[in-house]
Amino acid sequence: MKQYIEFKKQRDLGEILSDTFAFLRNEFKPFFTTFFKIIGPYLVVMLICYGLYMYKVGDFFNFSITSSNEVVNVFLLFAIGAAFVLSIIATYVLAQSTTLHYIKSYSNNNGNVVFDTVKKEVYASFWSFIGLGILVGLCVGVGFMFCIIPGVYLYVPLVLSFSIMVFSQKNVSDAFSYSFNLVKDHWWNTFAALFVVGIIVYVASLAFAIPATIYNYAKMGILSGEIDAENFTTADPISILLGSISTLAQFLLNIITMVASVLIYFDLNEKKNFTGTYERIKNLGGTE
Repeated sequence: MKQYIEFKKQRDLGEILSDTFAFLRNEFKPFFTTFFKIIGPYLVVMLICYGLYMYKVGDFFNFSITSSNEVVNVFLLFAIGAAFVLSIIATYVLAQSTTLHYIKSYSNNNGNVVFDTVKKEVYASFWSFIGLGILVGLCVGVGFMFCIIPGVYLYVPLVLSFSIMVFSQKNVSDAFSYSFNLVKDHWWNTFAALFVVGIIVYVASLAFAIPATIYNYAKMGILSGEIDAENFTTADPISILLGSISTLAQFLLNIITMVASVLIYFDLNEKKNFTGTYERIKNLGGTE
C-alpha cells in the first residue's frame, strides 16, 4: 500500500523537503493523471503559442525580410505574443489550483482523491486565483522596485495566500491579509524553506535548459569561434523543439514549489491553530 502523507502537522525544513518528494513519488500516477486531464489542453495551447512566437521572433529579425511584410509580421508577432501570455497565465493558474485542490481532496479523504470534486473546484475557483494572483503580483512587483528587499519580504507570506484561500476557505482579501498573520514570528523559517526549494527547482530547470543552450550556441558558431550572423536570431524546428521541452520541464518543476508551499502552510497553521491536532483528538476512538 502507498504511504499516506499527513499534511496537517508540524514539520521542520528537512521534513518539508522529504515529504514534498515523498508525496509526488507516492502519488505520481494518480496526481499527474488528474493534472493532465484538467491542464492538458491548456498546456498544449501554451506550447503551440510558444513555438509560433519563437518562430515569428526569428522571422521578424531575419534580415532577408521585405519591408512590405514588416507590418504584417509585427501584427502577427504582437497577436501571437498576447496569446502566449494569456495561455501562460491560464495554464499556470489552473496548474496551481489543480495541485492545491488535489491535495485538499487527498487530505480530506485520507489519501482517496475524488477527481470530479477536484475538477469542479478548480474551475469554480479560477477567477479567485486570477484575482489573488493579480493582487499578489502587483504587491510583490512594487516591492521589488524598491531595492528588492521589500519584494522578498512580501513574497514570503503572500506565496502562502493561495493555500490559505483553498484550505481555510477564505476569500481573496481575507487570504491576502491573513497570510501576514500566519507568517508572523516565523518569517525566517518560511523564507529558508522557500529559498531551499527554490534553489532545487532552479538547478533542475537549468539541467533541462542546457541542451537548448548548447544547440543555439553551436548554431550561432560561438563554440567554434566563428559567429554566423545569419543564424544569430533565426529560429529553426530543432531550436523550437528543445525550447519547448525546456519550457515544459520548468513548468512541471514548479509543482515541487506548490506542494512545498502547502506543507509550509500546514506547518504554520498547526503552530498557530492546531487544526490537525484537534481533528486527530476528535477522531480518537473512531472506527474505519
